[in-house]
Amino acid sequence: MCGRYRLSRRKQIIEEYFETQPWDDDWSPRFNIAPTQPVPVIRQHPKKPVRQISTMRWGLIPSWAKDTSGAARMINARSETAHTLPAFREAMKLRRCLVPADGFYEWQRRGSAKQPFCFEVGDGGLFAFAGLWERWRDPSGQWVKSCSILTTTPNGVTSAIHDRMPVILESESYDLWLDPGMQNVAAISEMLKPYDAKSMRSYPVSMRINHVANDDEECSRHVEIAETHSRLFE
Repeated sequence: MCGRYRLSRRKQIIEEYFETQPWDDDWSPRFNIAPTQPVPVIRQHPKKPVRQISTMRWGLIPSWAKDTSGAARMINARSETAHTLPAFREAMKLRRCLVPADGFYEWQRRGSAKQPFCFEVGDGGLFAFAGLWERWRDPSGQWVKSCSILTTTPNGVTSAIHDRMPVILESESYDLWLDPGMQNVAAISEMLKPYDAKSMRSYPVSMRINHVANDDEECSRHVEIAETHSRLFE
């Protein structure tokens, strides 16, 4: 599962790194992104090989849903079964996306408490989760766009903390993953594998991350585990 993540770069850096068209929405660096919040999503233009970036709600709302009540449970989709489930099946074939990030969080139970850890690629640089997106029309007739992050089995870095990890795509896979003309689910599924553990690192962070209202650099600062309990209510 991936239930919190970080995207601490400015919008211009995100645009340049992923080679997207200019992004119309406002964006400030985030250190504690939570489910149902608006997040940046990258798609390919349906008729030309141009990447577009826009903001969507994190937590996929199927097009046939009656309301948004189930969206918080659809922040993730298992890569092994997404192509078989009604909520994700069509999106897996036709509406794939990249979800930019530069870190994500998981929790490890330690006695009665859960210790949060931050996971990064390389030295904390930008990367992309494999995502799916969908459109849903609300009762007023407005379109709501939402997304989900695909997960897979853990690698050697994440397995010590959690039994799942988000799918992190290799940069050379971005074009094929985004290509709306590629509808061979078996072929694209080959990209949905654990990221190379040698290219990742993890470290404990403050329990401030547990509270959605906390969203600053302190949330992802490397701390000694003994420190996290004393900082819980700061």
